[in-house]
Amino acid sequence: MGENGLPDIDSLWDYNRPLETEARFRALLPQAEAAGDQVYELVLLTQIARCHSLTGRYEGAHALLDQVAAALDDALFEDSAPFEDGAPALVRVRYLLERGRTLNSSGDPAGALPLFAEALAVARGAGLDGYAVDAVHMLAIAAPLEERLAWHQQAVALAEASSQPQARRWFGALYNNLGWTLHDLGRYEEALATFEKALAWRQTQGDAEATRIARWCVARTFRSLGRCEAALAEQQALLAEYESAPAGALDEPGYTYEELGECLLALDRPAEARPYFARAFDVLAQDTWLQRHEPERLARLRALGYG
Repeated sequence: MGENGLPDIDSLWDYNRPLETEARFRALLPQAEAAGDQVYELVLLTQIARCHSLTGRYEGAHALLDQVAAALDDALFEDSAPFEDGAPALVRVRYLLERGRTLNSSGDPAGALPLFAEALAVARGAGLDGYAVDAVHMLAIAAPLEERLAWHQQAVALAEASSQPQARRWFGALYNNLGWTLHDLGRYEEALATFEKALAWRQTQGDAEATRIARWCVARTFRSLGRCEAALAEQQALLAEYESAPAGALDEPGYTYEELGECLLALDRPAEARPYFARAFDVLAQDTWLQRHEPERLARLRALGYG
């Protein structure tokens, strides 16, 4: 709890369940208003906007961010050094990050890049290392492929150089993103080493779900390296964990089904692969992000599972 008796906003996030997270944030809005904490209220609005963006409601996200932008121009902030130390900088940087994320997610990475660059400048000026790392990691995501590696490396270096917990908590995500950039560049051995570093870090944090995702990334890279038996064994181990968990405790592992199918197909075992592709399609076809951004992937799963 903060001085105003309201909970830390970031601690309420469940990125896998943005609608539930949004409900928690909206429930706090009247409390923030009653407490007279406009900064808290505006940060809440930026995070509600992020919930909108994660569920493809981009117009709603921009409308919420317009409210925050108007407040940043309000008299409350005119004499409060919005680009320097203090709460106004926090609101400004979170606004810029979410406006940029919304543009990037809706298919306008070029429009997002200057917002992330400004967020980085504001965060650095205010000594907000965690948000500076966030801004650099978003620059890496939105940049053209040939520029991403340098941005990812800068984000890791920034986190490693900071003593602030908000910056250092980024290591798992940063190693993951760097690993995927290396993978996309076809540098699979380097990607594997980076994913293994991410896994080692996740294991120190006690987050079982994040650790499973890190294991999946290692196994996926095994397949890219042609180590399909090792990849298959690890995906089977992940599936066994899901099947041994209490009913409803874990989300159905659509991506694990997909990889089991891909590994079996690569090992020339198409009959065994087919039911896994079908199960992967049944789960992943419900993912709105995949529907919008990777329809060809879903079509392939359907063809391999049901064709």
